[in-house]
Amino acid sequence: MPEKIKVGVIFGGRSGEHEVSLMSARSVLSVMDPQRYAVTQIGITKRGSWVIGDDVLKALEGDQKSPSQSAALLPDPARPGPYRIQHTSQGEVLEKLSQLDVIFPILHGTFGEDGTLQGLLEMADVAYVGSGVLGSSVGMDKALFKDVMRSNGIPVVPSILVSRREIENGLELVLDRAEKVAAYPLFVKPANLGSSVGVTKCRSRADLVEGILEAARFDRRVLVEEGVQHAREIEVSVLGNEDPQVSMPGEIIPGDDFYSYDAKYMDCGSQLIIPAPISAGAVEQIQEYARRAYLASDCAGMSRVDFLMDGQSGKLYLSELNTIPGFTQISMYPKLWDASGLSYSALIDRLIELALDRKAERDRTVHEYGSSR
Repeated sequence: MPEKIKVGVIFGGRSGEHEVSLMSARSVLSVMDPQRYAVTQIGITKRGSWVIGDDVLKALEGDQKSPSQSAALLPDPARPGPYRIQHTSQGEVLEKLSQLDVIFPILHGTFGEDGTLQGLLEMADVAYVGSGVLGSSVGMDKALFKDVMRSNGIPVVPSILVSRREIENGLELVLDRAEKVAAYPLFVKPANLGSSVGVTKCRSRADLVEGILEAARFDRRVLVEEGVQHAREIEVSVLGNEDPQVSMPGEIIPGDDFYSYDAKYMDCGSQLIIPAPISAGAVEQIQEYARRAYLASDCAGMSRVDFLMDGQSGKLYLSELNTIPGFTQISMYPKLWDASGLSYSALIDRLIELALDRKAERDRTVHEYGSSR
């Protein structure tokens, strides 16, 4: 029998999307072939503590009986793999565990999807699934991402960016600026978060005040953008490294006023229509924009790319790019690939292959310069 690939699955995290991460992790872990992979569960609590064990997922879900121990991952390639932290009479001692071949981060939002974890994994010189530091940080920051799209000729909706300090020091000025973006409705969202956490649809100045204050709870940068009239929400899944493939598009009919957190994860009657009932020309344009956005952001492994389509004019706007999209059983990313001919379990296999390929490409880079040239 070939040796199993040692995979560390990291989930949880110090983010407003902690619970979403646990749901995604449960789905991913359920389909990983035990004959092919030796899986190590690594959890991160809401306070940022790392834990490791045979059933960390249950522990983070609230089952305190599930065994787990404190753990650490060192940013030192000479000391690879996770360490268990043992508490002894002499203090804390690090105990080396099995070396991992690849890390599979299933961390949504800040401290997981934004390039911070990826920086640690780069320093540790370990293979990992998904985009690197640059692609992760660009995809995560909605305001910066829009600037990158504009510079590449990809249409996005008009918007402004305001800081928490601006909001605290001059809320009325912020409101005046926001109302110049477009007529109501406006959408307000944290610049660095996903899963519709902290997102508000505003139909009046009173709504706008509430939405801005809510978004500022979750990030120090807040985005206010035009609400597309009669918007249709179209999404595609992207898979690959230097030569990414784009799935067929799907359309979301929200069960809520928009595709909110509850609509995404609490089964509020939202419908996922695959394939999206749009013209062949619109499909081609969406796939082209998605591929260009993926490459312009230096993404790798996977991303879900979200579009808004004006229901009357048909005009397209690229909304956002998610480098670690939801992986629950009802999430659009795996469902689109399943409809495009790649099953959930085969998708996991492909992502791990892409991570190992990306690591091999990184290993070709020279990090020393001197007389030995």
